[in-house]
Amino acid sequence: MTSLWGLLRQNRNYRYTWMGQVVSETGDWFNNIAVFALIMEKSGSGLVVSGVMLARAIPAMVAGPIAGVLLDRFDRKRIMIASDLIRAAVALAFLLTIGQPRPWLLYALSAALMFASPFFTSGRAAILPTIASEEELHTANSLTQTTGWATLTAGTLLAGYSTAQLGYRWAFIINSLSFVFSAAAIWRIATPGGFRPSRSDAGGAVQPWREYREGLAYLRSVPLMMGIAMISVGWALGGGAAQILFALFGEQVFHRGPAGIGGIWGFAGIGLLAGGALAHFAGQRPSFAGYKRAVTASYILHGAAYMIFSQASTYSLALAAMMFSRIGMAVTTVLNNFQLLRHTPDQYRGRVFATMESLRWSMMIVSMAAAGIASQYYSPRAIALIAGALGLLTALAWAWCDWTGRLPEPREKASETETTLRDSTL
Repeated sequence: MTSLWGLLRQNRNYRYTWMGQVVSETGDWFNNIAVFALIMEKSGSGLVVSGVMLARAIPAMVAGPIAGVLLDRFDRKRIMIASDLIRAAVALAFLLTIGQPRPWLLYALSAALMFASPFFTSGRAAILPTIASEEELHTANSLTQTTGWATLTAGTLLAGYSTAQLGYRWAFIINSLSFVFSAAAIWRIATPGGFRPSRSDAGGAVQPWREYREGLAYLRSVPLMMGIAMISVGWALGGGAAQILFALFGEQVFHRGPAGIGGIWGFAGIGLLAGGALAHFAGQRPSFAGYKRAVTASYILHGAAYMIFSQASTYSLALAAMMFSRIGMAVTTVLNNFQLLRHTPDQYRGRVFATMESLRWSMMIVSMAAAGIASQYYSPRAIALIAGALGLLTALAWAWCDWTGRLPEPREKASETETTLRDSTL
């Protein structure tokens, strides 16, 4: 099993992909923090904040099917670079919102920014088995997932401080430049066979709806992938509510204001990083049966700890419970994503990962909306208890499917041709 440092040192393609991820995902938080701070300064409207969140979530959900079809048809590297350059231009256009409050412009630019994102994020997942050998794939997946959580934790702190010191203008410029850097990094990666997916109908006309349905049919035909989709739905139902609940718990339950909200998010981030590291070590020599048991145990931990968080009598207990909840979620995410990378054929990989991303976004929208409405009638503790229970039920459903033999190991693995192309570039 390749070490994290060994992967970055020896694999040039992955190193450039990872560098682009670190810079662009950190830059994302400069935009997020600046936009929400700008809204509160200019209008103080929670309604506008909600509007921007929906303007970001809905386009990301809608873009998934389109991104999946294109990523499974055309050169994935070129699509990723185009996504970065489009996002760089859109991020720079946020400068137009500084002078006066323009909610409609914030909605439009937020929608454009997030519509372009799945073309990059799903593309990055789709090319990972192409740029990493079979021996490196688990390490590459673990590092990619953990890096995303690390940039969330560090990016929010850096973006908040920098925006306060340098102002909104530089926050948007930095975000734009981060996408330019990412595009340059992706431009440097190369394999002899290129990044166009292997498929028999590569020269035919694009038929988006038919090709997307083919991807869905493939996904439905593999029980493991349907099980992973079920886990994604279970996480999103609680994860969407968390966007609302963390603020409610910090302000209304524990009466600690912004520091209380930040503390909950911070411990959630610590849990994600710890879970990512644990998953890396746990998955180094996994049997398929061991993988499924690990997912069961980790997701039970996630749901149970979330329920403890909902009823915690002290702030310190709530922080600890949320940290353990996120540890369980991170382990599950890393292990499941590795199985998707390992078993999804190249010709379907873009559609599978884009569909999973759209599914998560759609469920998060439902969860956020439901939590927001429920908060008008029920206590935050009751809402969080239900969110945790949904996670626990998801874990029990997975365990039942495993126990009854409904999650057999798929036959498909990375093709020998793809492996040869990877090895020749390292």
